[in-house]
Order: sequence, then structure tokens, then C-alpha cells
Amino acid sequence: MVVTVCIGSSCHLKGARPIVERLQTLITQKNLEETVQLKGTFCTGNCMKGVCVSVDDENYSVSPDTVDAFFQKEILERLNDAPEAQA
Repeated sequence: MVVTVCIGSSCHLKGARPIVERLQTLITQKNLEETVQLKGTFCTGNCMKGVCVSVDDENYSVSPDTVDAFFQKEILERLNDAPEAQA
């Protein structure tokens, strides 16, 4: 799974750094370093939607206040629902 966080100017001002730091922490706490690849990218063109985060090319708007819920729903639940997780 690839999780990409926009670190362009607008998203940086809206909290991209604490989101990246929190995602790194959550990935490490859940021992997902081999499963989840966290990347940064410059402007994705969705500046009005807050900090833009994509999971396998699906875009989301995330804030420092919603990052934990985002991780639970869009990362952990996807991993748990993946066919290889159920094997």
C-alpha cells in the first residue's frame, strides 16, 4: 500500500508535517513498515481540500485532528479487508 502526503506550500501550512509524523508513528506502532510505504509529494492541485493524502491513488482531505481516524479507516481497515490478510 502506498500512502502519499502532499507537502506543497498550501498543505504544509495546513499541517502536512504533523500528519506525516503521526502517520510514521502509527505505521511503526502497528509494525506496518513492510506493508505501508509513506511518501511525500509536492502540490497535487487540490489545495482547497486541506492536506491531500492519497492511498493507492485515491485522494482524501486529512487534518492533524483527523489523521488517527483516517489511519484507522483508510489504512488499517483496507489492510484487514485485503484478501492476503484473510488467508
